[in-house]
Formats: sequence, C-alpha cells, structure tokens
Amino acid sequence: MKPLTSRQQDILNFIEQTLQQDGFPPTIAEIAQAFEVRSTNSIRGHLQALARKGAIELVPAASRGIRLLKPSLFQGLPLIGRVAAGQPILAEQHIESYCQLGPELFANRADYLLRVHGLSMRDAGILDGDLLAVQRTPEARSGQLVVARINDEATVKRLRLDANGSKAYLEPANPDFSVIEVDLQQQALIIEGVVVGVIRSNPL
Repeated sequence: MKPLTSRQQDILNFIEQTLQQDGFPPTIAEIAQAFEVRSTNSIRGHLQALARKGAIELVPAASRGIRLLKPSLFQGLPLIGRVAAGQPILAEQHIESYCQLGPELFANRADYLLRVHGLSMRDAGILDGDLLAVQRTPEARSGQLVVARINDEATVKRLRLDANGSKAYLEPANPDFSVIEVDLQQQALIIEGVVVGVIRSNPL
C-alpha cells in the first residue's frame, strides 16, 4: 500500500474504529462530522485517495460503501438478517453486523452468516435464531443444504434434483412444512450459496 498522508491515516483509523464499534463503516457525512469538516467533498477526496492507494474500496451507490482492503482486526463475516424480497442477499440493508470469525473456521470457506428464522429445518438441527455459515456459489449438488431464492423469496432447504434435471425439490426438515417443487423449465431457482456450518444461538 502506498504511503498515506496524516489526514488520510486519521480517516482510515476512524473507519476501522467505527467498524470495530458498530460493525459497519461510517457514512461520508459521519466522517465529516467526526473531523468537523463542513463540506463532504473534501472527505470524498480523501476517500478516493485512500482507494487509489489500495487502503479501501469504494462501493458505488451505497451510503456506507467503504470496504477495508488491508488485513484488519475489524473485518469479519457479514451477518445477514431478514432478506427483503427481490433484493440481493448481501445488500447493505440486510447486514446486521460483522462477526469476528475467520472464514477458515469452517471446513469449507464461509462468505457470510445468515440468521435462521423459523423451524422448517428443525430436524436437521437448525433452530430459530441459529446462524448458518454460507459459502457463496451459484451451483449446488443434490442433497446439499442451500440458501435458495424462488419467487424473489430466500429460503434455507435441502436441495434435491430429479434424474433428468428438469425439476428441483427444496425439502424442509420438519413434517409441519411442505416440500417446494420447482419446475426448472418454467420457474427460476437461484442458488445463493451452500451451508458450510451452523452456529447455535442458544447452546443446549
């Protein structure tokens, strides 16, 4: 990373501290307020300089669109809460916080944590409030536990594919819930990722 000016280093430190305290980066307005700067344009200039020097990445059209690129104690796996219909699962408004867990903690690399709502996977040992470690991938094998999107709704189920690949079944692990049958020739099934681990919210 290229050398930073003292002001750029101060702003980078503030971004890191905000991530540590709040779990998400500050807005440009919050940075301006912290440094008692009236114009956000000067803050934008410093952020653009930090991006050019490889310290951060700026995400377009996001109010908190700052990502640290250097190794940092303050980064972690994004924790996704409720997912609104039709929106990307990693949209900023879905991220509750960042958990200080290394992606290498699980057998396969995890890219995000998803909070479970409901008991449709109860008999698979996945309970309401648990956190699922999910690896982002658009593909999954039959039998894998997946985060899938159908009709713009995200759901966690076990994927089953029929022999000729024309139908998919999203199976719950609770007899109180029905299997979701998807005709792949008529309906889109989007795989958001495969589950690589479970973190129990209330250990027994």
